[in-house]
Amino acid sequence: MGFWNLKTLMLEEFRPGIWSKVESGSNLTMALMEISANREGMVHDHPFDQCGIVIEGEIEMSVGEEKKWLGPMETYFILAGTKHNWRTLASSAKILDFVAKQG
Repeated sequence: MGFWNLKTLMLEEFRPGIWSKVESGSNLTMALMEISANREGMVHDHPFDQCGIVIEGEIEMSVGEEKKWLGPMETYFILAGTKHNWRTLASSAKILDFVAKQG
């Protein structure tokens, strides 16, 4: 696609409580995700770096031993191989996430 307008981009249900739109190239993936309130991911790691920015709402990110509540215009960076997780509470969160693939 090349260009997104984050205000009007249509999202599709990815799994219950999570809607997303993904654009992938050979080395990079960009995903806009909207996560409903009261959701939690599973602790995991992967062999590639990941980072993102919160667009709306609040989300708690756990990266390694650190936990932090993030709001709009706050970012996270996850090094390859680092265990991480996320959760929402009373409100939903919209995040723009980037994953660097291994070459």
